[in-house]
Order: sequence, then structure tokens, then C-alpha cells
Amino acid sequence: MGELFTLNSARGILPTVRSLMEKAKQAHTEMELALEQIREFAARVQMAGGMELRPDLAGRWNGEAARARAKMNYALGMLRALGVEVKDLNPGLVDFPTLYRGREVMLCWQYGEPDIAWWHGAEEGFRGRKPIDADFELNHGPGGHPAP
Repeated sequence: MGELFTLNSARGILPTVRSLMEKAKQAHTEMELALEQIREFAARVQMAGGMELRPDLAGRWNGEAARARAKMNYALGMLRALGVEVKDLNPGLVDFPTLYRGREVMLCWQYGEPDIAWWHGAEEGFRGRKPIDADFELNHGPGGHPAP
């Protein structure tokens, strides 16, 4: 079991998580655009009988894709270092491990949401999201049980 969050500690790092997710998503988009240019060029070359060689373009696009991939991997690595789990870069699903009544569950946030307002069981995933209510707030966190 890695780092466990309380709702307050997860909310405390949410601005950093939001910023890193923004960077990772933007870099992913840049990488996909460069890779699409490569695919389109390769298709044109194939349609033309394979005779057009443009190593300058291929090198530039491969470099753009590699730089974007490095930026994306850096942001994702920073998120892992914070102890959060990125479940899906698009649409931007992030889980914060916590305990609820003694079992591991996840605080769940999706990119674009203003706050962490959901949780789900460790095996349930996004479809099992439940709203954070007073009972959850009282019975979650590293202790996972109400205070005496």
C-alpha cells in the first residue's frame, strides 16, 4: 500500500495535480499531432509509389513527438511521485488512495471538476463513483475509522 490521503490532503495538492494533468494532456495532444503528420506523410508516400523521401520532415516530426512524449512522461512521473494514480489521461481520471472503514478505496477526481467530490472502491473504478457524504468524511483517511 502506497501513500494514503485524507480528503483534506488530497484537496491540498489538487491545484498541483490539476496543473500537471493540464501539462500531460497538452503534451499528449502535441505528440498525437506530430504522429498524425508522420502517418499522413507515410500514407501519401505509399500512394505515390514510395518515391518521395523527406528525411528533414520525418526528423522534425519525430523530434516533436519525442519532445512531447518526454514532457508528458515527466508530468505523469511527477503525479506518480505525489502518490496519485492517473487512471486515464483522456478524459483525465485521477485517484487518490485512502481508507474507508478500514478498506482501501479511492478518492476520485476528473480533470475539469472543481473539487474532489467522489469516491469509489479500489476495484470499482469510475462507474462505481459515489458522492462524498458526511459518513465518508467521518470514516475515511489513513485511520479509516472515526476518531474516538
